[in-house]
Amino acid sequence: MAVRPDVRLAEGPMQPVSCGTCGAVVEARKSSWDQTSIQWNDAALAACMERRASSPRPGPNGATFPGCAALRDAIREAAVRGDLSVIDEAPLRTNPDHHANDFDTEVHA
Repeated sequence: MAVRPDVRLAEGPMQPVSCGTCGAVVEARKSSWDQTSIQWNDAALAACMERRASSPRPGPNGATFPGCAALRDAIREAAVRGDLSVIDEAPLRTNPDHHANDFDTEVHA
C-alpha cells in the first residue's frame, strides 16, 4: 500500500496573524471554523502575556498551554475579515442567542 503524501499545507498554507493585545505574531491555519492550527515561534512565546502568565498543571501533559483567548479572538477576526483563509467552505455558523463575538473553536498550540 502506497503512503499518501500530506498536502494539507500545500492546499492551505499557514498565514501570519497578529494578536491585538500583545502583538505576538504566530502562523495560523484554519481548516474549518471549528479547527485552527497555530505554530508559535520564540518571539510570539515571549510576547504572549497569557502564555507567560499560565502555570503548568500536574500530570504528564501539565506543561500543555490551553490557549490564549486574545489570540483566539484575533484569529477569528482575521478569518471573518477574510485575512485568514478558511479551507472548508461551509459558512460560519451563527447563534442568535449569543453575542456576535462569541464562538467555539479548537486551538492547538
